[in-house]
Amino acid sequence: MSGLDLGVVGNSHVAALINQLGRIVWYCLPRLDGDPVFCSLLKNDPEGRDQGFADVVVEDFASATQGYQRNSAILTTTLTDQRGSSVQITDFAPRFKQYDRIFRPGMLIRRIEPLTGACRIRIRMRPLFENGSVTPTRTLGSNHIRYVSPITALRLTTDAPISYVNTEAVFPLTRPVILILGPDEALADSIQRVAREFQERTNDYWLDWVRYLSVPFEWQEAVIRAAITLKLCSFEETGAVVAALTTSIPEAPQTSRNWDYRYCWLRDAYFVVQALNRLGATRTMEGFLDYITTVSAREANGHLKPVYSIVPDLPLEEIEVPSLPGYRGFGPVRIGNRAVEQNQHDSYGSVVLAAAQMFFDRRLPRQGDVALFERLERLGEKAQALAFEPDAGLWEFRTRSRIHTHSAVLCWAACDRLAKIATVLGLDSRAEAWRKSAKDLRNRILEGAWNADRNSFVASLGGTELDASLLLMQEVGIVAANDPRFVSTVDAITKDLRRGHQLFRYSNEDDFGVPTTAFNLCTFWYIDALVAIGRADEARELFQEMLSRRNHVGLLSEDLDPVSGELWGNFPQTYSMVGIIVSAMRLSKSWEAAFWRGW
Repeated sequence: MSGLDLGVVGNSHVAALINQLGRIVWYCLPRLDGDPVFCSLLKNDPEGRDQGFADVVVEDFASATQGYQRNSAILTTTLTDQRGSSVQITDFAPRFKQYDRIFRPGMLIRRIEPLTGACRIRIRMRPLFENGSVTPTRTLGSNHIRYVSPITALRLTTDAPISYVNTEAVFPLTRPVILILGPDEALADSIQRVAREFQERTNDYWLDWVRYLSVPFEWQEAVIRAAITLKLCSFEETGAVVAALTTSIPEAPQTSRNWDYRYCWLRDAYFVVQALNRLGATRTMEGFLDYITTVSAREANGHLKPVYSIVPDLPLEEIEVPSLPGYRGFGPVRIGNRAVEQNQHDSYGSVVLAAAQMFFDRRLPRQGDVALFERLERLGEKAQALAFEPDAGLWEFRTRSRIHTHSAVLCWAACDRLAKIATVLGLDSRAEAWRKSAKDLRNRILEGAWNADRNSFVASLGGTELDASLLLMQEVGIVAANDPRFVSTVDAITKDLRRGHQLFRYSNEDDFGVPTTAFNLCTFWYIDALVAIGRADEARELFQEMLSRRNHVGLLSEDLDPVSGELWGNFPQTYSMVGIIVSAMRLSKSWEAAFWRGW
């Protein structure tokens, strides 16, 4: 069992990670970026001596199976003992429509029911507070346990025997029992009735949500699971989409490449909106567009930070947390992210690329107007001014800066899309001004980024090294896919960055040494580039290989060890799930060709 063989349940407000044995190893309150009251993912004591988890232990345990209920975010885990008796654990976070709005409390519901025979079980609830540093005191009621510290409280409401739960005593499971975990609020209704109704309505919600997705003919299961996971990584109150649900899962073993990804990177805007648009998930896309346009409007001087909290005003100061030893002991554990202090000039283009959807997509109730265009122009002016200034780049180098090709290309994209938006709005003089700016930037970028000795575009202007972001040059349109320079760049990247079926971000040494794991999104970029230059058969083979690298419930983290095949990095990674969606859409046979005409 791999450390990242985890399922995810959530409701776009809170989320939990659950391992194959049904142990809740990660759960943050009061929202996705909050205090991990279950944090054993970053303690990783296989003997269970430690705190920071919730689980169900079956006496004489023999085996476990786990999977999602079809087209939902409801996870079931079946535990079987050596006599063949079994119990089923059903986990979900309630989400459904109520009173013309979405009901999504900070609550987890766990149903434990006997399937066959008579299992003897032990229920263990061991939360920790303040990033694993505080063991709460307990107060018991007739049907609840309160876990309390001076600054917070967590309530378990249950119809299981309270004394058994509190002492972790073994008892025979003769009937279904319910655990409702969340804020310190009394439940003024039948526990069984609430759990049953919430589960039915949550299941109906997800079935209905999936029904309206525009999925490809092929790989539907993979795309649907990726889409649901992307939804779980959104914080619906503000529209933000986090990069991942975790912090400090290292990019590789024996490394300090440990970052907190529970925040919203503006760079992700283009990729997330692209995937949501292809799926037809317009409400989530609208929320994210509202978030990024709100964030950009708040910056009066037009300067964008690369990353923001899911509640934009909250600080992101990066600190190390000594109370958590780290995933498999590979610390440090970090809270916050110092990338907020960096200059990453691609952010301007990312926001304009994403917001352009509002001017061209007639499905959206809120259409782009002149006022929004004028706000975006401020970002375009910054992009124009910064295109050839050194920055940390999309890989967020901490100790060096260069004029990164990708950053410059995204600055060009800002100007190019502003010209197109101005044309749609009938602002002819502005359109012409932005077209001229884009043309000037394009000429300088293509000249400075081309390295004749390597017969390739390179990662920084005037440089010699390659990185995978060069594969996006045709994606954003600065060069055509059939441009010989782009084709030869793909060939150079193949030679320099491909390791078996995976692609590295880059192969040169960075702030922490030479990378040893592949970056999953880069492999999907490579697949998309192969399709674009006419090598679809090769791309399909690589895509199938990437699907085989998902964990047992269809999820991917950020990184992959090309030798062992093990997943590393924060989990589940939004980028990786986006990559599945976009590549599947590009590679799949059309419904007409496959369904109506036959395979």
